[in-house]
Amino acid sequence: MGLRMRSQIIGTGAYAPKQVLTNGDLEQMVETSDAWIVERTGIRERRKAAPGEACSDLGVQASQQALSSAKIQASDLDLIVLATCTGDSPLPSTASLIQYRIGADRAAAFDISAACCGFLFALSVADAFIRSGQYRYVLVVGAEIMSVVTDWTDRNTCVLFGDGAGAVVVGPTEGDRGVLSIHLHADGQLSDLICVPGGGSSIPASESMLADRLQYVKMRGNETFKIAVKTMEEAVREALAAENLSVQDIDFLLPHQANIRILKAVAQRLSLPFHKVIMNLDRFGNTSAASIPLALDEAVRAGQILPGSLIVLAAFGSGLTWASGVVRW
Repeated sequence: MGLRMRSQIIGTGAYAPKQVLTNGDLEQMVETSDAWIVERTGIRERRKAAPGEACSDLGVQASQQALSSAKIQASDLDLIVLATCTGDSPLPSTASLIQYRIGADRAAAFDISAACCGFLFALSVADAFIRSGQYRYVLVVGAEIMSVVTDWTDRNTCVLFGDGAGAVVVGPTEGDRGVLSIHLHADGQLSDLICVPGGGSSIPASESMLADRLQYVKMRGNETFKIAVKTMEEAVREALAAENLSVQDIDFLLPHQANIRILKAVAQRLSLPFHKVIMNLDRFGNTSAASIPLALDEAVRAGQILPGSLIVLAAFGSGLTWASGVVRW
């Protein structure tokens, strides 16, 4: 192992369920309109898992694509880290189910819960294991079935979320490309901004919990918007400063796909031209931990991201959590 060992993304994969749920479909379900949803969020459609299609099903598909793209076998993997807040069940970890189904018989596996920041938190774990020399190949997956925690009677939140999965294979490199740094933050004082209150040990499943609809995402939208813009801008600036880079050095900003108004506000505050922001939320909505790897896979396969591209990743989410990273592709 050389002195400058770092991790590099060597393969990407993604999967989205077949069913498309358009704004027109939502107009039939709640009092809303396509024009309002597009103006407020930038989302035109999102994907919805089929009945019986679980988080692990999406994760397996994305993982197999990422392995194929990385040109390694599942048996080469040392570790699988899954970021999700909508796992198949409380026990066991959904990462263990993916590990078995893809045939990664040597790999350890666990889940990480950091909501929309989950992928960056998971990538940082992979990066640390590889930098330390303990592991060689790590599969990082972000997979979500947000439709199961979405209250389809709440017009403020049901327009936002979608289902999907993205995955990357991370391996060692001694070159100057790869994951340069990742920065993670949390502030539990703001835990009630975005939360699913019921279903855990605090408010266990019960008839009254279900009657109060506490198994669904609750969000304080206006406050979340302000804090999202502030934390994402700060996170991007922190990541750049750590690498002695400036906004002008960014080839692409790949943010968590939450809302077009948040992304535009962040770009504006950074004085970053909006064409440098990678975005697919118009087609997938907010897929939580899946959003960054899903958009990354698309951008790589479309030839948008090229070798040498400098990419800044940024996210915020429930926790409250926020995070950023710099990757030289």
